[in-house]
Amino acid sequence: MTPFDATRAGAIPGLAAAQAHDHDHGAGHSSPTAIGFWIYLMSDCIIFGCLFATYAVLGSNYAGGPGPKDLFEPGFVAVETALLLISSVTFGLAMLKAEAGARGATMAWLVVTALFGAGFIGMEVYEFRHLVHIGAGPDRSAFLSAFFALVGTHGLHVTAGLIWLVTLLVQVGQRGLVPANMQRLSTLSMFWHFLDLVWIGVFSFVYLVRLI
Repeated sequence: MTPFDATRAGAIPGLAAAQAHDHDHGAGHSSPTAIGFWIYLMSDCIIFGCLFATYAVLGSNYAGGPGPKDLFEPGFVAVETALLLISSVTFGLAMLKAEAGARGATMAWLVVTALFGAGFIGMEVYEFRHLVHIGAGPDRSAFLSAFFALVGTHGLHVTAGLIWLVTLLVQVGQRGLVPANMQRLSTLSMFWHFLDLVWIGVFSFVYLVRLI
């Protein structure tokens, strides 16, 4: 409050109390970033829900082509899944170190997270290239179209998360664990764990059920 505001508040009874109330009320509001990100996550849930529904409808239409048992290797998919799930654990460790104010340890765990995430994407790209090479591309059947759409969309999200993670590494390295970076880390953590949950659904519904 400026000196002019203080004088004006004294001349107008109750003005100072009203201004203080407005300040406290504004401070209690949730961050627009967090609210906006929750809205984004809900829209992502709708997108993935539609992709899962599409796969449920088209997943058995092989058009005389190969099916899941002909294309998917359980061991390969298990390693791929382990990489992403472990990256979720390492991100959690990074957040614990961030809360403790340990910048070096936070960055180290974020690098480990990025390496596991990159390994997951590398395996997914290899799988897609292999399928296309043997003639099982997205244009081969409705099953493969739905498969590439669902798994590919998830892979794009993980790739975006990796770019975001590298950007945050640079920001934390330059500015430290300031409140703005802590909020960004928390937001990315929600996004990363959300992708893990989606992948568990993909692994169970797309790979595991079809291979049993």
